[in-house]
Amino acid sequence: MINLSHVSLELAGKTILSDISLSIKKGEIAIILGPSGAGKSSILKIILGLWRPDTGKVFIEGKNIAGIPEKEIMPVRSKMGIVFQANALFDSLNVEDNVAFFLREHSKLNSKEIRAKVAEILSFVNLKGTEKIYVDQLSGGMKKRVAIARALSFDPEIILYDEPTTGLDPINSKSILDLIKQVSDRGATSVIVTHILNDAISIGDTLSVINDGSLIQTGTVRDMLNSENQFVRDFFYEVYQDAALFKK
Repeated sequence: MINLSHVSLELAGKTILSDISLSIKKGEIAIILGPSGAGKSSILKIILGLWRPDTGKVFIEGKNIAGIPEKEIMPVRSKMGIVFQANALFDSLNVEDNVAFFLREHSKLNSKEIRAKVAEILSFVNLKGTEKIYVDQLSGGMKKRVAIARALSFDPEIILYDEPTTGLDPINSKSILDLIKQVSDRGATSVIVTHILNDAISIGDTLSVINDGSLIQTGTVRDMLNSENQFVRDFFYEVYQDAALFKK
């Protein structure tokens, strides 16, 4: 589904990504994990085709999008949805108009069909009846649900999440993670950037640990907890404060 092969990127003379090779299977929940500034979100921009790598290949469903013209990337990008860290919602629009925004701009659906689709999506994300509420009146957790609803509007095969639970309380965080699982159960491939280890462990099929633009290790939760890599051990230990987790 997604395959990065020896991807490197520099911006303003600074190494952002260094020789990243990463494979994500169809239907998988893949976590990109690491400290702030490690290069996690840069990988999402590479997958989305917003940034072009200096070297390496980026395959989305077998098509290498690295270096191809923007007009050839657009059909690939149309299969993806993205949930931004800050949600990127329009405060001047209500919930319905936020979710319908790109449908009105880029789909062939008429107004009645768009309203029906928006209502269906909002019901799925447990926001039924919120259509006419303006987003600045919503809680943080509800805003995140609206952002996910908008990402779902085109029935994407791939959904990219950038720090989906940052700033949310534990109850709302769990609610959003449960929703991400439900979206995955519908067949979407999910790529989640986070620095929150509990989130990664609770929903990730695979975890990829990034630091200073380099991929340190990829594997299951068990692989990480049994890792011999010192950075991985330190990263997990700092969160749990329990050295016993690293015992085999």
